[in-house]
This record gives sequence, C-alpha cells and structure tokens, in this order.
Amino acid sequence: MAERWKPSVTVAAIIERRIDGASQFLLVEEHTPEGLRLNNPAGHLDPEESPQQGVVREVLEETACVFTPERLVGVYLSRFRRPATGEDVTFVRFAFGGTVEAPDPTRRLDHGIVRTLWLGLPELRASRARHRSPHVLGCIEDYLAGRSVPLETITTDPSVYMPAIKR
Repeated sequence: MAERWKPSVTVAAIIERRIDGASQFLLVEEHTPEGLRLNNPAGHLDPEESPQQGVVREVLEETACVFTPERLVGVYLSRFRRPATGEDVTFVRFAFGGTVEAPDPTRRLDHGIVRTLWLGLPELRASRARHRSPHVLGCIEDYLAGRSVPLETITTDPSVYMPAIKR
C-alpha cells in the first residue's frame, strides 16, 4: 500500500495598517534553508489547537504582537520542492485577516526571525523573489479584494483538545 499523503497545515495572518491613506502589511524577515525570506506572520499548526488559536500563537511568537483574527481570508494549497534536499512538501494554509496590538518590547522574536517590517503593495510586488511562498502576496491581494469568510466557518471538534485515551 502506498504511503498516505499528509500535507502540512499552516496558519498565516494578514495584518494591515493605513498611513496617510496607504495600506502597509506586517511581514517577517526570516532565515530559511533557501536564505533570507519574507513571509506573512505564519507557521505550522500545533497539535491540540484550532487554526484560530494557531495563528494567534504564531503572530505572538514571530512579531511579539497579540493578534485578533477577524475573518478567514482563504484556504490555500501549494507544493514546494526544497532545492537543497529535494524534500517535496504540500502545504494547506489558512490565512486570517485581523488586527494586532503594539509589540511587547520585552518579548523576543522566535528563532530564525530577523525582524518585522511593514511593506506597501508596490514593495511587496517588487520583492516577490524573496517571498517564502507564492501565498505571501496572494493572500494579501485576496484580503484587499475583500475576500472574507466568517471565522465560524472553521469548526474544531473537542477531540482535538482531548484526544481519546489509549485503552
């Protein structure tokens, strides 16, 4: 029997601020096996958490900001073959739009995160070659186009938090 396909589930935050009428988006610059890359605050969903809980945790770890998800922008599927190792990974990304509080200056950024930065759409488009995934810009463009699904669309069964006891 063939090995079962298991995509990696990730969560990402689309966070906008407006300065003088222009939109800017919060990104992280991070070390990856492919070099220094730009990404939305994002990461892998951990065991025993909902996608909404995961995105709140990831934003805090990567930006030192408390994130409040307000809507689901979309669910994205992509495949990536790591050049250095040939590893072939498929990602399912849940992208959330929401807001952040000011960063906690006492909190350190997650390992591998170099800095946070705010970029406008022209800068984002010009930096495509440095994006960690094709969804960095795609999620932001969907957000700007008004794509929105209520958070209640995602249902997390209680079994996620309390796995069955082995007998």
